[in-house]
Amino acid sequence: MLTLRAPRRTLAAAHHAATKLRRKFATSLHEPLRSKGPIDIHPEVQDALEHKKAVVALETTIVTHGMPHPVNLKTARSVENIVRSTGAIPATIGVLVGRVKIGLEPSELEYLADVGKNPSVVKVSRRDIGPSIALKRDGGTTCSATLIFAALAGIKVFATGGLGGVHRGGESTMDVSADLHELTRCPVGLVSAGVKSILDIGRTLEYLETLGVPVVSYAQTDDFPAFYSRKSGIKSPWRVDDPVTAAHILYHQQQLNMSNGVLFGVPIPKQYQATGEKLQESVEQAVREAEENGISRTGKEATPWLLKRVGELTAGKSLTSNVALIENTAHVGGQIAMAYAKLAAEGENCLSETSRVRAQPALTLQSKESSNSYTDDATESSDLPPAKLLVFGSAAVDITAQAASNVDPSSGAHTTVPGSVSMTLGGVARNVAEAAHRILSSQSEAGASQTLLVSPVGQDSFGRLLVDETKRMGMRADGLIPLDSARSAICNMVLDSAGNLGSGVADMDIIHSLDEKMALGALEQHEASLVALDGNLSPEILTKLVVRCNERNQAVFYEPTSVPKSTAIFPAIGAAMGKSEKPITPIAYAAPNILELTQMYQEAVAEELTTHKHWWQVIDEMALGSEFRMDLEQLARRNVCDSDQSKGTLSFLLHDGVAQMAIHLLPFFHHLVIKCGDRGIITVFRVLGRNAQVSPWMQERSNMHGRYVVARGRQDTGATVLKHFSAYHMTAEKILNVTGAGDSLVGSMLASLLQNPSTFDSPVLLDDAIGRAQQAAVLTLQSRLAVSPNLSTMYTV
Repeated sequence: MLTLRAPRRTLAAAHHAATKLRRKFATSLHEPLRSKGPIDIHPEVQDALEHKKAVVALETTIVTHGMPHPVNLKTARSVENIVRSTGAIPATIGVLVGRVKIGLEPSELEYLADVGKNPSVVKVSRRDIGPSIALKRDGGTTCSATLIFAALAGIKVFATGGLGGVHRGGESTMDVSADLHELTRCPVGLVSAGVKSILDIGRTLEYLETLGVPVVSYAQTDDFPAFYSRKSGIKSPWRVDDPVTAAHILYHQQQLNMSNGVLFGVPIPKQYQATGEKLQESVEQAVREAEENGISRTGKEATPWLLKRVGELTAGKSLTSNVALIENTAHVGGQIAMAYAKLAAEGENCLSETSRVRAQPALTLQSKESSNSYTDDATESSDLPPAKLLVFGSAAVDITAQAASNVDPSSGAHTTVPGSVSMTLGGVARNVAEAAHRILSSQSEAGASQTLLVSPVGQDSFGRLLVDETKRMGMRADGLIPLDSARSAICNMVLDSAGNLGSGVADMDIIHSLDEKMALGALEQHEASLVALDGNLSPEILTKLVVRCNERNQAVFYEPTSVPKSTAIFPAIGAAMGKSEKPITPIAYAAPNILELTQMYQEAVAEELTTHKHWWQVIDEMALGSEFRMDLEQLARRNVCDSDQSKGTLSFLLHDGVAQMAIHLLPFFHHLVIKCGDRGIITVFRVLGRNAQVSPWMQERSNMHGRYVVARGRQDTGATVLKHFSAYHMTAEKILNVTGAGDSLVGSMLASLLQNPSTFDSPVLLDDAIGRAQQAAVLTLQSRLAVSPNLSTMYTV
């Protein structure tokens, strides 16, 4: 059936297309870059700048001169991922063979990080820019050079570890970092953990005052941070403690056409404070040694020597703190960049009363310690903004009774036995919503109110428990709809002493009480960009929601829930396709396991949806043929896990028809995330339209080492991608609960998609999203609850 395909592009054609793409971006660069300067802006960064999206600049001296390999590479990748987690785009800046790179490819970052193979890489400050370019050198950009290139590209926020400043004894040696002067010339917000601990903090702030650079403590006190320590004892002239206020400072300086930047001092996370105090003692010793051996007079070589010596004196503890503070500033920098992008888009002309810089405490960022502590008022719908993620489906109370280990299994008939009884919250939609909430709220304050669970509950004790526990977790409860005439959903399971299910009763009928008025009312009330539906919903409500979401261009994520319920979505698919004159894919995302995928495929065939004219048009556009089949056969020979051959190969892709069934379902589901248990995850999806024009997938070929197959569609209008992700290795004895792992995986995917709707269009973003989702699932496997509370701290820094 799938025999037609477009001819693969020749190398020359691909080169021509890439050249056209570069020229397209080049014509839209800022004026200083329109000449044939030695600067390359990464397409993703350029696209973000053109569309006024949030971008955060990142330096590379940390990579090339600040940390040992491979910690430097791991940290650089982590920092980029953290910026992405806030919704912003990272732009890591460096110099490669004499060309300035604003945004690095993964291979370029790896190259700069491998200092052992590239020992001649230089440290590039303002004075080194011209020579390093002329001599075709590789270089890591310092704060000053990164500020210059960020300002040149129009990037408004730069996140780093520590700023350079006035060296100790600088009043006589005049040893002052070029970083400070660049803040007078570059209108960029520099987010750092203060100045490097080896410097003179007091004189640095005095010098910044002379230069006219605003110094702002991003904290709940006026204390300027001291790198390893949260407080230096020196007061900042200004203080803010939320990203919106910080963004207003940058925005209004831009409105006034001011050329200077702003220094935001972000304290290291609280858990590193005690260690920081001990580290400072080692810093003082290293500074004394540098003065005694003359290193302090060697200029730019002094800082790397001092940082290395501090690492030696602290047995590596300083490196851990370094990583933590850099990740923390990346997180804050991303939040400020997102707030600035919103201000710029809205074109605000003045500060509102609630977001003005002030001496009284402002809105505080949520800390780890308070992530699970909220008041009831925080969840009142009148006080909350419209939700960005709606999750429709079941919310239930799970009651589990398990016999004690010394109880004879045959003695439990018709009588009670000793054991334990536990009560927890459950339900697929509720689990998914909790997982998404925990992850989103750990990354930003605004994330705490972005997720809304929409589900009916009874006005009984179990309903009150669901509402109260939902609020206690910090989740919104305004989507829980109380019904007088229905019982709350309850699942009561009785396990034997070995943990096997003996019997149980599931009372879940209340979900069918969710009517059209309730469902569509919630949809209309909120500005959701992503709507998740679980298979517990009735086919009628699923149809109403899918059709309305398609009309409103809201992406739909379907969780099949179970094999019997997995096909409930197909009446909605048929209705949506019937309303459109042109081919559409009604469901943006679905996450079945292999059994659910099989059932869904069989249902699509039985209902003759695979004979619909729209289905044929999509399949024809994909143009899959013999080459795609041969690539799949090669992939199927790979081991499921490179480190564990006992799991077999990926032959199930073909022998069990997994790949074929997924391809046949793509006209209905744009992206499939197939859960394969200990065999990992298979993603099958299409890259189309405008996204295909900038997607790196269009430049990729099938790669067996990378575990993916790429097939370009007819006339290169898009691509079909199948990629395998190995499962996380985990020993059986660490598994405490398997019921909510899949729900946690889906919740994590929803969080990633909400922050980056183009996740599937980028190999890097997709790898990150699937990795996070697998980690979320593993954490829940190790928890006795339906969703592990540790998801709240997965990405908090």
